[in-house]
Amino acid sequence: MGQVDPTYAITALFVIFLGVGLHEYAHCKVADSAGDPTPAFYGRVTLNLFKHFDPMGSMMIIITTLTGFGIGWGKPAPMDPSKMRNPRWDFFMAVAAGPMCNFLQALVYAIILRLAGGLQSVGPSFVGFLLYNGIVINIALMFFNLIPLGPLDGHWLIGLLMPEKPRHYWYVWNRTTGIFVLFGIILLGNLTQYKVLSIILWPPVDYVSHLLLGKF
Repeated sequence: MGQVDPTYAITALFVIFLGVGLHEYAHCKVADSAGDPTPAFYGRVTLNLFKHFDPMGSMMIIITTLTGFGIGWGKPAPMDPSKMRNPRWDFFMAVAAGPMCNFLQALVYAIILRLAGGLQSVGPSFVGFLLYNGIVINIALMFFNLIPLGPLDGHWLIGLLMPEKPRHYWYVWNRTTGIFVLFGIILLGNLTQYKVLSIILWPPVDYVSHLLLGKF
């Protein structure tokens, strides 16, 4: 197990805490705005981010970040599309709000970094780590959640673009098979040299992060 820079670990945990918590809040807020009372019933339309964390998922975030990579999850947003004013498209927007929230967070970190003069100005400082991690981690969270495998946001978004019958089979497949495919890919990457997630995610994460960092 490699030693992780304490400054990196602290800033990464902070960014992940905000990134995951605000991601789940965005789901709940948009669903609530669309007329769905479910998130409010469970007390989830709140900026108290601790309400949006799953204990086991939070423990995984801490442990894996301290070992050099961050994997974990928040508490799934409780939403009922049938109670929304426009069930299909309101639900689409509520699901899309999570990844979009991560992009907006990355954009805020990038704006602050630009105003501070860029990476060369802030250097390898606490602020430098915080702003850099704020961009890269949030972009990674966005693309990770867009993977079209259950239970990630991507599988809901793809399904909502399908006709009703294929959509039903798509959701059933993801509940019964897709979720295990996702966990299998994650475990394969952690236990072997076959980093499938990195191969899939790193090119778009790297490209968008570089755009925000001003490296192009």
